Amino acid sequence: MEKNFKKLLKEKKVLVSDGAWGTEIAKNKDVSTSYPEILNLTHPEIIEGIARAYIEAGSDIILTNTFGGNFFKLKKYGAEEKIKEINEAGVKISLKAAGNKIVFASMGPTGYLLQPYGDLTEKEAENCFLQQAEILLKAGADGIVIETMIDINEALCALKAIKSITDRPVVVSMTYNKGKNGFKTLMGTTVEECSLLIEKNGADVVGANCSFGIENFIQIAKEIKSATEIPVWIKPNAGLPQLISGTTVYPDTPEYMSKFIPDLIESGASIIGGCCGTTPQHIRKIAQTVSEYLMKQ
Repeated sequence: MEKNFKKLLKEKKVLVSDGAWGTEIAKNKDVSTSYPEILNLTHPEIIEGIARAYIEAGSDIILTNTFGGNFFKLKKYGAEEKIKEINEAGVKISLKAAGNKIVFASMGPTGYLLQPYGDLTEKEAENCFLQQAEILLKAGADGIVIETMIDINEALCALKAIKSITDRPVVVSMTYNKGKNGFKTLMGTTVEECSLLIEKNGADVVGANCSFGIENFIQIAKEIKSATEIPVWIKPNAGLPQLISGTTVYPDTPEYMSKFIPDLIESGASIIGGCCGTTPQHIRKIAQTVSEYLMKQ
């Protein structure tokens, strides 16, 4: 039975999402070279462990290990024939760990550029996203997050495809770069332009994730909130990655990130989690800070 995301958000005012999956998976050295989504089939205990850790840390919403589970991404690894099994397993693992918490299935980019920048047509992109979304929804996901999108047109292809088959909540989360003229996608679209188009095309939630640390997301949240009426979803990295002794390290500690949570909420964010480098410890501290902030209101 679908859990009522909108009712929960209205009751709690601010929800806590989960943290990173990819960087958590990579901590398991014996599988760190594997394609992450294939682990849903080969090492489900690792994926379930990550999901459970986020639930125990205080997440109201967790995602699924299906970010790269679309046909084009799986084909690169010779796993396209397992698309149904991989995505079904991803949803079932998170649902098992989540209990009565909400599970939104993760959908990332195709990995190809749309025409005229690349060879992928909008119809091909829509069909690709539709195929994955049908599997995820049939497996029981409470909603879908289209995330880490650098091209608003590709994001809209995914959104249109999903909205054509469900009324469950759909989040669209873009990835922005910071330049001298403010925040824009890699394709040059502003936060305001993206947010307006995402809301216009029927998304239930609009947001941003990845790219950089939490301090930049305060301004992004303000720009999203000023452009739209729908809830704002924010998932920053634990800072910019640094290579230390051959290991990639994300420098922002749970304590550092949590200092920005009140400003982020006041800037308009109503669902807050973490992206690359964030851990269950980060989410625990974020959840604690959100709770303390709301008690003071």
